[in-house]
Amino acid sequence: MIEARHLRVLRAVATTGSFSAAARELGCTQPAVSQQMKALESSAGTTLLIRTGREMRLTQAGEALVRHASGILAGLTAAEEEVAAIAGLRAGRVRLVSFPSGSSTLVPGALAALRAEHPGTRVSLVEAEPPRSVDLLRDGDCDIALAFRYGASGGEWDDLVVRPLLTDRLIGLVPEGHRLAGAAEVSIGELADESWIAGCPRCRRQLVEVCEESGFTPRIDFATDDYPAVMGLVGAGLGVAVLPELAVESVRPKGARTVPVAPAIEREIVALTLPDLARVPAVAATLGQLSLAAAR
Repeated sequence: MIEARHLRVLRAVATTGSFSAAARELGCTQPAVSQQMKALESSAGTTLLIRTGREMRLTQAGEALVRHASGILAGLTAAEEEVAAIAGLRAGRVRLVSFPSGSSTLVPGALAALRAEHPGTRVSLVEAEPPRSVDLLRDGDCDIALAFRYGASGGEWDDLVVRPLLTDRLIGLVPEGHRLAGAAEVSIGELADESWIAGCPRCRRQLVEVCEESGFTPRIDFATDDYPAVMGLVGAGLGVAVLPELAVESVRPKGARTVPVAPAIEREIVALTLPDLARVPAVAATLGQLSLAAAR
């Protein structure tokens, strides 16, 4: 195995013409230069230098090795500088995937703060709902997944680093002229006969479970992953819905009123990453800013 430190010494000897001059250039002793040259020749399996009087002359193998050494050492220096930049957050890339209401509420503040603190770190964003977002993380297609879940799902994320961010309560959404529009709190059972507008598949499944626990199956006439569309449909008087508070924060509900619902429906918002990625400085910094954004 040829070591980079031996190549540096060989190049110095070739440039200066002697062990003593190479030692002065490298800031070490002549015996140290001699010892490293012996080690390099042992690794190479051939003679690299021939002493001619007071100077050293390269053999053909030595010339070939010096010729390649410049490119090897330049590449190694560039790699060391790039890694140092990434480790020092002067550079780096983070691929983030988030569900839509997280993209419009938590992500902007977190990324703005990250850019202000570490302008060399680049973050890309794509949107996906869990479990698709979690699959992207496990498949290596992103570095952080902003995700949510209703209740504890045993073992669902045991292989991942889970950074809890906040608990997001779902709230009811009814048309402005609805009989319950001014209520202090609405029981899910009071909406049993309503036409329902449902959100993403995971939220839809949770809605059905909560309604069935209250003794009815919701009549879902409209289903869409687009939260503004849900609010628009409710505002037009076409039905009722329950949405996460984060979703309501991101869109002004025109023609619709929000009402607290009972029993409480909550989802846990988390940032997920892989154990190895959690030690990458840019990823760790992004997770930290997401936590701060959630606490505001």
